[in-house]
Amino acid sequence: MSPADFTRPASLQGAVDLGARKQALEAQARREAAAKAPAAGGPPQAAAAVIDVTDATFATEVIERSMRVPVILDLWATWCEPCKQLSPILEKLAAEAAGRWVLAKVDVDASPQISGALQVQSIPTVLAVFQGQAVTGFQGALPEAQVRQWLDQLMTALAQYLGPAGEQPPGEPGAEAPQADPDLLAAEKAIDDGDLDAAAAAYERLLARSPADEDAKIGLAGVGLIRRTEGLDARQVIDRATADPKDVEAHTQAADIEMLSGMPEAAFDRLIAVIRRTAGDDRDRARRHLLGLFDTLPAGDPVVAKARRGLASALF
Repeated sequence: MSPADFTRPASLQGAVDLGARKQALEAQARREAAAKAPAAGGPPQAAAAVIDVTDATFATEVIERSMRVPVILDLWATWCEPCKQLSPILEKLAAEAAGRWVLAKVDVDASPQISGALQVQSIPTVLAVFQGQAVTGFQGALPEAQVRQWLDQLMTALAQYLGPAGEQPPGEPGAEAPQADPDLLAAEKAIDDGDLDAAAAAYERLLARSPADEDAKIGLAGVGLIRRTEGLDARQVIDRATADPKDVEAHTQAADIEMLSGMPEAAFDRLIAVIRRTAGDDRDRARRHLLGLFDTLPAGDPVVAKARRGLASALF
């Protein structure tokens, strides 16, 4: 495992700031500030080393928490004998870690949406989630020595990725963000300057060097979104889409406008509905457009995960 195995969290700066994600990050920042503040009349509360996670709490307890500290997902079930061997090992190591990472336990029977979204094929399954993405993992019950080795490799790779400040949990005072790629900085400056061609070129250079770079993927998709909506009259587009449920062009344009208005769920639901009621080339066009809109948000975004499940239902 090396630092190259990790991708940076999404950068939604400048014009490629899609509203809903910005609000989520701002809310996260407020929660972080509140968590760091001492309770009235008492000392700060220590974060729990082991937490139980459900479908309803996954976004907050795993995705958002992983922006501050690595989260190790333990996917298990009460009937699973190997799980009964592995879970106590993970809980012991989580307590020893003293906050360097958090163990999040998921009962797959009680929370089927999580296991479905993560495409879990068997249990026990263990996944490491960092800054909103599953970055590595394993299946089956490993002995304690092998689990320790896996965790050591994970934390070493994270420390190298984060740089010298990586010894501290991400988000602690004094921690430094990883240095941004020069092409990423150039792209964001170009967006601030309104030069979409220069921004696209910078993102493409970065992707040529690092095809898995999520910042560049999101940025390039966002530039395309902005280009497609230039010159559109939002009211006219929405009226056209409302008047003709099968007008794929109107609905794809309306979805683009909704994305830029900070309403990704509305955009995704619109296109999934078009996919359900069309066929042939029209259906495929709506499907491809929806997949393109997914690229404007982080792969681990719960809104995207929900829409992917809706797309699968519409197609099959």
